[in-house]
Amino acid sequence: MTDALKRLSDEGVAIWLDDLSRKRITSGNLAELIDQQHVVGVTTNPTIFQKAISQGDGYDQQVSDLAARKVTVEEAIRMITTADVRDAADILRPVFDATDGQDGRVSIEVDPRLAHNTKATVAEAKQLAWLVDRPNTLIKIPATEAGLPAIAEVIGLGISVNVTLIFSLERYRKVMDAYLTGLEKAKERGLDLSLIRSVASFFVSRVDTEIDKRLNDLGTDEAKALRGKAAIANARLAYQAYEEVFSSDRWQALENAGARKQRPLWASTGVKDPAYKDTMYVDELVAPNTVNTMPEATLFAVEDHGEITGDTITGTYEQARADLDAVEALGISYDDVVRVLEDEGVEKFEASWNDLLKSTQAELERLAPSEG
Repeated sequence: MTDALKRLSDEGVAIWLDDLSRKRITSGNLAELIDQQHVVGVTTNPTIFQKAISQGDGYDQQVSDLAARKVTVEEAIRMITTADVRDAADILRPVFDATDGQDGRVSIEVDPRLAHNTKATVAEAKQLAWLVDRPNTLIKIPATEAGLPAIAEVIGLGISVNVTLIFSLERYRKVMDAYLTGLEKAKERGLDLSLIRSVASFFVSRVDTEIDKRLNDLGTDEAKALRGKAAIANARLAYQAYEEVFSSDRWQALENAGARKQRPLWASTGVKDPAYKDTMYVDELVAPNTVNTMPEATLFAVEDHGEITGDTITGTYEQARADLDAVEALGISYDDVVRVLEDEGVEKFEASWNDLLKSTQAELERLAPSEG
């Protein structure tokens, strides 16, 4: 057993678990991961909840109560998911307190069907923050065009946000701009900026999945040599953008007023291609003030054989740019890749949400009390 997770943590990378279920909470497993594996946060998404609710009987009692009250399936999902997030937030509360609010965070996503509706996203974010009612919650809002003004508005209300589904460098810069705009709004409202936190979830493995597919279609030696390089290059250039924005005069004014930096969060860090080392999206993305949210398999792979050798991002920007330029030179359009990935990302979460609606509806019907 290596202590790679501790080394990762010591390098300034917050280790978050990309999974949550009632069983994980009630069995003591989450508390154990915090204690043993240096986990300091949890992220959820519609896919994670769909899987959790459709497996096992951990939700039966609550679903039975909800069925007795004849609630709608949407309300049932909100009651179930916010209960899990609230309990996880309570388990992580000591971490939140020990890190002055930096970590110990649990994320919950707005209904993905609202991804292209700014006003509804803001309303949903306010409702979720109210329902969970824990200071260590992050509301997940997708970085769609409609999501950007919603992020600024929600941050401006003093609600902490995890911005999700970021694939492109241009969109990431707009996300950071939305965060700063939100902080400026919060400052005008006289809110305490030090209590507002945010992470920007920059997706990693899916970039390789899409670009590698196109490289494979080309089939040349030159194309094959670039496989598995684009995602890490993209994330490293995102960190360069983060360094630029959070050393600007505009940021300095907000920091002087108590604001905290929006950390880059590496999401989708489970390796999809078995040809690659299963810890590559952790080993190759180490830098201060970042978050890596890992599926459990990746977490244990890093613990077992991760190679944490210090900062693997700072100073790599020239090579990263060269790698992305080389892909572009082969006729693979970066802009097209990231557009496809964003569209797919929203569609996948919508599909999971619809599956969640169906499986929860089936459970409500199964556990409904007989009339009488």
